[in-house]
Amino acid sequence: MDPSGTAEHDAPKAAPPARILGAIALIGVGIFATVCAAVQFLRRDYAWLRVPLSFYALGPYGRAVVASYFALSAGLVSLGLGWYRTLAREARSAAPLLLFVIGAFALGITAIDFTDVPNRPPTFHGFMHVLAAGAAFLCVTVAMLLQAWRLRLDRRWRAHFRSAFTLAAITFVALWVYALVKPIPRGLGQKTVIALILLWLWRAAWWLATDRSPGKMPTGPS
Repeated sequence: MDPSGTAEHDAPKAAPPARILGAIALIGVGIFATVCAAVQFLRRDYAWLRVPLSFYALGPYGRAVVASYFALSAGLVSLGLGWYRTLAREARSAAPLLLFVIGAFALGITAIDFTDVPNRPPTFHGFMHVLAAGAAFLCVTVAMLLQAWRLRLDRRWRAHFRSAFTLAAITFVALWVYALVKPIPRGLGQKTVIALILLWLWRAAWWLATDRSPGKMPTGPS
């Protein structure tokens, strides 16, 4: 019998594979946050309160922004895989993983299909950009909600459930406020939602990468 009580937990722990996936997610989130924050200061030609993030993929530093989108895409897939791997069987669900993967794919399309710019005719790639960006936001925020909800079913991770689910719910509401309340400056609204998403992803990736499970039983002498 395992004296630590961890034998009852039939899912793989956040040991090498899941921890590595968490670290990849941390790197992806960090690259995206760093690059996209930096261009807000480097691009003096844009008013950041009014201009959505996708405009920064055009012109100077655009390649770095596009690359950061793909880094975040890899991070989303890694995060979904990591949590699916580390949760107990009864807490595991393929739905958050699938939504993270779809969100990552949509984010990649958002990066390569540039947005339309004002005072120019609409284009097909501009239409695809809007469609993919909406899908990425929706899939990732719903995945956050579902993944947070599953934490309550795992005794090792349920202590994180309340904070994870609360932040995910706030982010989901903020997304719809941004989408429906037109007087909000588009740049400010979008970047607020993105910041909330990144905060949730960072915390979830950090817990996974460092095995920060409050319910983890000690294995050494007390």
